[in-house]
Amino acid sequence: MSLYKEKEKFCEERLELAENRILELIEELSVKLEEKNGKPDGHEAFLQYFLSQFSFCNVCCKLNRYLRSGNDAADSLEERRELNRGLYEEILPSNYDTSWSNPVFCQKNLGEYGQILCVLAAEMRAQISACYEMRAQELVIRQELLLEIYGAFESAWAEGEHGPKSEELSEMLYWYVSDYSEIIMERRVSQQVDPGEDFCTKIVMESDLSDNRFLYAYGEYVTVQEEKMADYLRSLPEEKIQLIADTYTEGYRKGFELAGIDLSKKKTVNIRYHLGFERIIRAAVNNFEKMGLRPVIYRQAVSILENKGINRIGVFGAAANKQFDYDHKEDIGLVLDKKLVNRKLEVLRCCFETHREWAYAHAGPAVMEIFGEADFTPENKDGAVKLSEKQQKLSVEYTSGAGQITNEYIKGEERSFTIIAFPVPDIGERFSEIFDETMRINTLDYNLYRDMQQKIIDALDEAEYCIIKGMGKNRTDMKVMLHKLTDRERQTNFENCVADVNIPVGEVFTSPVLAGTAGTLHVTKVFLNELRYENLELKFEDGMVTDYGCTNFETEAENRKLVKDTVLFHHDSLPLGEFAIGTNTTAYVAAKRLQIEEKLPILIAEKMGPHFAVGDTCYSHAEDLAVHNPDGKEIIARDNEISLLRKEHPEQAYFNCHTDITIPYDELGEVSAVRADGSVATIIKEGRFVLPECGRLNQAFE
Repeated sequence: MSLYKEKEKFCEERLELAENRILELIEELSVKLEEKNGKPDGHEAFLQYFLSQFSFCNVCCKLNRYLRSGNDAADSLEERRELNRGLYEEILPSNYDTSWSNPVFCQKNLGEYGQILCVLAAEMRAQISACYEMRAQELVIRQELLLEIYGAFESAWAEGEHGPKSEELSEMLYWYVSDYSEIIMERRVSQQVDPGEDFCTKIVMESDLSDNRFLYAYGEYVTVQEEKMADYLRSLPEEKIQLIADTYTEGYRKGFELAGIDLSKKKTVNIRYHLGFERIIRAAVNNFEKMGLRPVIYRQAVSILENKGINRIGVFGAAANKQFDYDHKEDIGLVLDKKLVNRKLEVLRCCFETHREWAYAHAGPAVMEIFGEADFTPENKDGAVKLSEKQQKLSVEYTSGAGQITNEYIKGEERSFTIIAFPVPDIGERFSEIFDETMRINTLDYNLYRDMQQKIIDALDEAEYCIIKGMGKNRTDMKVMLHKLTDRERQTNFENCVADVNIPVGEVFTSPVLAGTAGTLHVTKVFLNELRYENLELKFEDGMVTDYGCTNFETEAENRKLVKDTVLFHHDSLPLGEFAIGTNTTAYVAAKRLQIEEKLPILIAEKMGPHFAVGDTCYSHAEDLAVHNPDGKEIIARDNEISLLRKEHPEQAYFNCHTDITIPYDELGEVSAVRADGSVATIIKEGRFVLPECGRLNQAFE
């Protein structure tokens, strides 16, 4: 029995004790607030805060019992909608100004305690998923933390103090994170590799997908958009659903085939998707099972114990409030230190060791992304936790260490992935048309693109370096150095990327040589990781980022922080891990016609012009695995000067991030390949392909 399940057995009694104490405190606090009406003593805001948090815990306790009873099976769709909205109501944008999870409101009303109590309020919300997954210990540990912190205030007030020392509260939160990292991480690792953790799988495979009540079985926030998505997929004929699922799963299988990895040795595949796509996911699960793969499906991280950030990885519903997610993306900063990093890495290794057999048999993720959600531009809130420079380095150290440990058990050279994307109804009135167009783009002629892209690669393989320049308002001016080919009959620098791991078709890419790679990368606007950036600019010297900025905020400091936090992921610098040329003009023109350029995910946008990725190379953790193009040539550009450090200093070789930034064709002045003798082969000029063999790529523009 796993550590998690062993401890789960002993939590029922603790939960009952916590629940009884919470009920007592709700009554006590209500009486105290009535007594203080007209007799303020400075404690009113704190009493209101704790009454609010204990009341939410009480709601979760009742919900826990109700779900365990199974009586929810009879609830109508309207009853499930009402329950779901009630659970998330406090943090919805319309209520967020007066939410205790809002750092501005908390700081204004709770003063020096505002920040930590705001983080505590956000952590209490993780009880929702614990109720639905029936994890008693994940309820009780949060309720006990709240009771402990309230007890500190009660003791201080009894002694005539305004409140406890802030350090005392920080210590409570620190030990909460340190002590319970073990059970939460054990659960997360188990969900990542063990198909026995089948909470989400059962919803997909056993629910009545003709009835939207199933969407509310996860405990994720559900809106009319998720219901519309399920309704739309329900309206499609079975053959269309099967075509989408086949494209998705066949891309996954091809990834293993082209990489020369034996898929028959694998037992599980991690499926990631947005609520509403279950009909496709069910068909995909059936396809994967024919390959010998069982699904492992887990929800997005929701807690400070799970390294919650703004990136939603796993299964997720609607974002109740993206500003809430942004405000709490660095909550770990209240407790993060070197000791905690070491503790969490030690725990992670132990958890993988416990599940080593399943980890070794894990094949990697199959991701179904979405696009078309409402725009979101973040606001930097006073009172939100921000990592110090020292903590940013510790965060990088943890991410790097966790990546190395994960790769020891789920070996990079023995796994693959696939990613595909589809729109959601939020995209607008033309959703159905956009969905059909996306499906067409995702199923373009493999052979046609393979052959034209090979002509581009042939020209690039003659080059010593490439020149990329913007036009109009785009200030891009980059020189990208390429690896030297010693045998052009058998070697190539660029991978011919068609419809396998990275759907749709349409790019050739390489890992550049860093030495000599330099210049400015600029895009006037771009969406990355669900955030919009205005005038994103990165400067490079010898392939490393030396300066960066954007114009989202009024001050340079705010703009630099945004880029460092969400593009560089707290690193002082990152290498240029990839240079690519997107060839999917069909996608570009369709996006222009449908006016959805700004809505597209990077997965499709990267095929709509040259793009650059900062971070690890595309071959991260699998550099020693030989990879060949369809023409049989080996792609030798799998390393750069940073990734080569893995041989002696693995902790310095990887950054565990890879962010693609695309220059769209209408901002693109030139892409040229420069040979050693100085002669030039131009690939793209003023947004059009100019190689004679690639004229068909321009037909979409016409």
